[in-house]
Amino acid sequence: MIQGAEEIFVVLRDGRETIARIIGIDSDTDLAVLQVGLDNLPVIPIGDSSQLRVGDIVLAIGNPYDFGQTVTQGIISATGRKRLGITSFDNFIQTDADINPGNSGGALISSQGNLLGINTAIYSTTGGSQGIGLATPVNTALEVMQQLISNGRVVRGWIGIQAQPLPADIAEVMGLMKGGVLVSGVLQGGPADIAGINPGDVVTKIQGQDIIDPRQAIDTIAKLAPGSKIEVTIVRGWEELKFNAIVTQRPHFKRG
Repeated sequence: MIQGAEEIFVVLRDGRETIARIIGIDSDTDLAVLQVGLDNLPVIPIGDSSQLRVGDIVLAIGNPYDFGQTVTQGIISATGRKRLGITSFDNFIQTDADINPGNSGGALISSQGNLLGINTAIYSTTGGSQGIGLATPVNTALEVMQQLISNGRVVRGWIGIQAQPLPADIAEVMGLMKGGVLVSGVLQGGPADIAGINPGDVVTKIQGQDIIDPRQAIDTIAKLAPGSKIEVTIVRGWEELKFNAIVTQRPHFKRG
């Protein structure tokens, strides 16, 4: 929303206005940190999005269609929504609280007033709310915020592989009852390539943790610091092999 903006004006409910300074932007999660040079700012209590349960009552706050501050009520419909193609690290809270254009960046709060998420997008065939609103969990937002304040950017681990879901019939033939992810591409000269991982390998574990889908694999690696060593367990043919790769910093990929 603020990418490329020359100036960002912040207007408070008490009528005060100021120009905000950008501390950092993380395009992979569509989040940013702004600094506002005003005193006595209101502060919202922070909740814990990991404790959310389907059916919990929530309120979505925003400025739809520039009407002014608006609050809608709904419930948590689902958590951990992934592979939606909205951000590079999809992990959304789904709610049926009405979220319309202009709500992006607004708060998703509990009935007690605690911040649970940041409204991000809607899934709609009409452009308006159809009962499927998506919010970035506050726990994710806090992690991003802390890195942006400390470093001005978010540093994530990367080993240079492309992964896709392992078809169920192939998993059955290979005897992989817990599944795995299929390596569909390996960057030449990247950490995985240097370690000996090849396209066609099936990743079953990372750091001893079972891997069942590509998003889990990417997220697990992203949480590791560049320079750290990672153990990747793969199945090649009928043989289980283990490789050690050195994690590097994930490059910035421009989203289309």
